[in-house]
Amino acid sequence: EIGLVESGGGSVQSGGSLRLSCAGSKYSSRYSRYCMGWFRQAPGKEREGVAVIDSDGNPSYADSVKGRFTISQDNAKNTLSLQLHMNSLKPEDTAIYYCAAKVDWYYCSASLEEDNYDHWGQGTQVTVSA
Repeated sequence: EIGLVESGGGSVQSGGSLRLSCAGSKYSSRYSRYCMGWFRQAPGKEREGVAVIDSDGNPSYADSVKGRFTISQDNAKNTLSLQLHMNSLKPEDTAIYYCAAKVDWYYCSASLEEDNYDHWGQGTQVTVSA
């Protein structure tokens, strides 16, 4: 089990910044490759993809966060580590943010579609006030 755990959520004023982190464990196979991503769910809305990164380190972003959010990963050795740097936050960024991961062989292609991910964290709340 990968066991993803998010941290770093909180409350901030509009225009502020937050950094989210996600940690997990790798499988033992050296052929496993991981793609990971951040998703969010606002009250009364469906969960949506925010930013994802494939196993080669190539990121993709939702249009709503391009230029404001940066996803990065550090999957050295036996651990998974994912970050989301959020700048110029807006009230509409308020949501529960979830970390997700998918495991594949040799290469993992990332997608902003949540159905592609098998492993999920418990979520962390981000609140942006006007």
